[in-house]
Amino acid sequence: MPDLYADIILPLAIEGRFTYSVPPGFQNVAVPGVKVLVQVGRNKVYTGIIAKVHGEKPELETIRPIREIEDSDPFAGEKQLKLWKWMAEYYMCTEGEVMKAAVPVIFFPEGDISVSVSEKYKPRMETFVRLAGNYSEEELNGILDKLTRAPKQLDVINAYLYLSGFEIGMEVRPVKKSLLLKKSGSTSASVGDLVKKGILQNIYIETGRLENKDLMTEPLNRLSSSQHSVLESVQDQFRQRDVVLLHGITSSGKTEIYIHLIEEQLKKGKQVLYLLPEIALTAQIINRLRKHFGNITGVYHSRFTHQERAEIWKKVAENDTGKGYRLILGVRSSVFLPFTDLGLVIVDEEHDASYKQQDPAPRYHARDSAIMLAGFHAAKTILGSATPSVESYSNVISRKYGFAGLMERYGEVRLPEIILADTREAYRKKKMVSHFTPELLNAMDQALASEEQIILFRNRRGFSPYVECPECGWIQLCRQCAVSMTYHKAERSMLCHYCGDRRAVPSVCGSCGSPGLAARGFGTEKIEDEIKIVFPSARVARMDQDTTRGKNSFGRIIREFEEKRIDILIGTQMISKGLDFENLTVVGILNADSMLNFPDFRAHERSFQLMEQVSGRAGRRQKQGKVIIQTADPGNRIIRLVLRHDYSGMYRMQAEERKTFRYPPFSRMIRIVLKHRD
Repeated sequence: MPDLYADIILPLAIEGRFTYSVPPGFQNVAVPGVKVLVQVGRNKVYTGIIAKVHGEKPELETIRPIREIEDSDPFAGEKQLKLWKWMAEYYMCTEGEVMKAAVPVIFFPEGDISVSVSEKYKPRMETFVRLAGNYSEEELNGILDKLTRAPKQLDVINAYLYLSGFEIGMEVRPVKKSLLLKKSGSTSASVGDLVKKGILQNIYIETGRLENKDLMTEPLNRLSSSQHSVLESVQDQFRQRDVVLLHGITSSGKTEIYIHLIEEQLKKGKQVLYLLPEIALTAQIINRLRKHFGNITGVYHSRFTHQERAEIWKKVAENDTGKGYRLILGVRSSVFLPFTDLGLVIVDEEHDASYKQQDPAPRYHARDSAIMLAGFHAAKTILGSATPSVESYSNVISRKYGFAGLMERYGEVRLPEIILADTREAYRKKKMVSHFTPELLNAMDQALASEEQIILFRNRRGFSPYVECPECGWIQLCRQCAVSMTYHKAERSMLCHYCGDRRAVPSVCGSCGSPGLAARGFGTEKIEDEIKIVFPSARVARMDQDTTRGKNSFGRIIREFEEKRIDILIGTQMISKGLDFENLTVVGILNADSMLNFPDFRAHERSFQLMEQVSGRAGRRQKQGKVIIQTADPGNRIIRLVLRHDYSGMYRMQAEERKTFRYPPFSRMIRIVLKHRD
């Protein structure tokens, strides 16, 4: 048998693949995509994936053998490996870094040679109980007679006969032990005694960690004439192009079009990936999808445990068995899931900056990666947004992408009335109440009196953006990033929103030693405190990264707002995207200027997108909503475009500026950061 060698991807930030020899006993199962265990250095063991098998002996003094092949079935498919390779090249990182980001850590343990490799994925096993033999009815009656002196054991047997279906002539099935104990009112000792007597036996069945209730599905909703026309336009353009941009204004019903496209692919036996920028959005949309598509719908995001993420991974890979997920709703990391037969990728809110990963590597953009993933599967991609990115709209202009427009709100709901509130004038006339203009306070008063709901938007979490010494102007800076640290009052700490570094709140100035540092500016936490003072009887909640750390916290806040248990919801950009609340009539944008003046060439584009998206939350059903934009510069060009809901005007203005200064999409921009310990 000729010598074989395997090039292996290891989860390390080291350029290139690692070559190992394939022992004769593994040569029949050593194929690309298979998981292997290999030694690295003197005493480290890593799990890697075979990328290539060949017969070319590398020019190395020592070639170590593969220690173990964990499973003969490939863990990563050919298309996954292609995506990883492309991402490593395009985003200038290693395949190992891509793999580390892609695969749930539970699948890739590492450890010392002298000890067992750390935690691995373990399916959840539950104890079930069944009869130890195929008893006839006569034999069972004899058993029951013998147990009359052991009433607890008799209760267990009677409960088992009922729960298993034996008593009513159904097909007999094992009974979950916990359910049996609950129904019989007995203890594990009673079941154990019956097992010892050979009447019952314990069996162990793999059960999922994920919710898997049988769901009744409903037929799809009927589309309006304009929605149907757009659906046909998208389908027609998919015959000529692989990517189509759907530009639909807020509340136009883009999701219903997505649902019809999903059904079309599922009928063909294909898988569908539905990407969203925020975990918060999955809570509302998953219910709509499961209502139509049932248990073949899964959700994937970072709030799941390692074991749960591993289980979702397996269910996506099991598409061919009929037991797996065929429709995945998820955030950016969902592009890494092991799809076997992808037919459609939906990137909703495609303009959103949350699709871009900043740190660590790979610093990928999920929208662009999803388009490549779809290409490897010969699938189609639909990009949806009320405010498309300049890059995507530019691809429409150049005819690289197809285009469909949905320019009317579903059900003839009117766009909100937008009111500009001049903060500079209000401060001059001493009419500001804390950070709120008279226009905003009046609108909030009216809404609360009518038992309607309010959203206040401030795209900065924490209490204050920084603390400052009034004497010398000293500001607490992050030791690693050299940016101001944000004051979080509830946690009594200073936090860097870039690297996560946390420090105690200083009691004196770090430069001159003066006491009495002042908190400057305001974030969502401070707004929450002040709103509770201005409207003491209102029920107030906050939705930002600090209040949504738990797995179910997004869903809980959204559910409480839907059920009208919250009157005023204060939040960052996560409340601006795609959420639909029928009783929401007032939206307040508290400081438009901080977005507009951010030092970034995309600041004006993103300001327009955020203000337009937040505005779209108001007046979604029967009543026209109100949006109050607080600004010190009411004549700003971007704010004037938001007043007219003029996306085309914003695009023309931005395209002209970027062409002049050679910014993307008219060039490519690469950011290179050099660091040194000193």
